[in-house]
Amino acid sequence: MCLAIPAKVVTMEGSMAKVDMMGNVRVVSVLLVPEVLIGEYVLVHAGFAIGIIDDESAKETEELLLEVANAYEEGE
Repeated sequence: MCLAIPAKVVTMEGSMAKVDMMGNVRVVSVLLVPEVLIGEYVLVHAGFAIGIIDDESAKETEELLLEVANAYEEGE
């Protein structure tokens, strides 16, 4: 099973992009989604953007990830 995290593309240089993953900035490869534009959301897995998603799906996924993290911290 893999887990892909939504991230917003902040800048791009060639086949690499700086993305914001819920406040954490990372550099990832966009070789698999060369059509992505700055400001769009991508799903990131293992340092690669593997797909483009809409803003609503990205926000929903971020909320669910935060909910799971909070439950884990509370020992649920």
